[in-house]
Amino acid sequence: MTNISDDEVALATMRDRLRIMLPEDYQDHYEEVEPVSMGSAGLKFGGDGLVAWDEMWEGFCDLAMAGGPPHKGQLLEPASRAEVEAEPDRYRQVVGEICRGIRMVTSLDVHPSPAPGWVRVTCLDEGMAQWFLRAVVIENVSVRAEGLKLELPAGPRFRVEKEIKNVVTVSAKTAHYWLGHTSRYKQRSIARLFAAMAAESPLLEPETARDSFSADASEVLALRMAQAIQRETGLVVSGRRYLGWIGVECSTVPVAIWMMRAMLVSNVLARREDTLLYVPVNPTTDPAGSRTVGALARVHRLASVVPGVVQGL
Repeated sequence: MTNISDDEVALATMRDRLRIMLPEDYQDHYEEVEPVSMGSAGLKFGGDGLVAWDEMWEGFCDLAMAGGPPHKGQLLEPASRAEVEAEPDRYRQVVGEICRGIRMVTSLDVHPSPAPGWVRVTCLDEGMAQWFLRAVVIENVSVRAEGLKLELPAGPRFRVEKEIKNVVTVSAKTAHYWLGHTSRYKQRSIARLFAAMAAESPLLEPETARDSFSADASEVLALRMAQAIQRETGLVVSGRRYLGWIGVECSTVPVAIWMMRAMLVSNVLARREDTLLYVPVNPTTDPAGSRTVGALARVHRLASVVPGVVQGL
């Protein structure tokens, strides 16, 4: 009788979860996906002089979740309350254009969020909202979800050809893959997977301004986590910090992609910027950082036994 090691069981579980989580187009060949960009689509304008958001794309790059290139090289973050209050008229214009664009490319209900710095999209069901949450953050756009409500970033300094376009593009891309390339049967399977994972351990997300955020507490926790990560894995922690995220240096892009996806199926949000893997810092839901550090250490150890990944570690 063949003995199956704990590592083999863990790796098989990760593969099974990822196959469920990805649209049918990817589930059997995601390891072949290359992080190569198709280039950026230019803005198109209608006869009214407004951006014709629904006429801009004929196709999209591969999902970053599947191993494609993230839409943004660095995380797009929401404006702070102070920034919003300093330029309220411009902020309203930006939010209005983001809402108009998302509505045009997804047909979803979208409005300004009660929280400054965000727009609120109402998804068709909770499974969709949870999948969008994971898919969007891996594209390096800030996002948060509660129930059917998904929130995406906005700010008075957002430009139509840059940040506004980023938010609308990621919304269009994510909706394209969920609504156009994921069958209803698959969507239900994904929702069941998320429910089962949440029953094991709730999704670990980065802290956002919505939480009872303390900059001091977050910085102290990030420092402790950095020390623990280096002690447990030997990985070097990046000095580039974002609210709610801590980055670790991976040796190659394929290693960063593998570890990012492994964290995702461990129910810990993750994203990457080139070879930097970012994982959550959340003093509220993970006050000691032990869940994130533990998951990262486990994923790093498992990566060392996977052919094709071990060479890059």
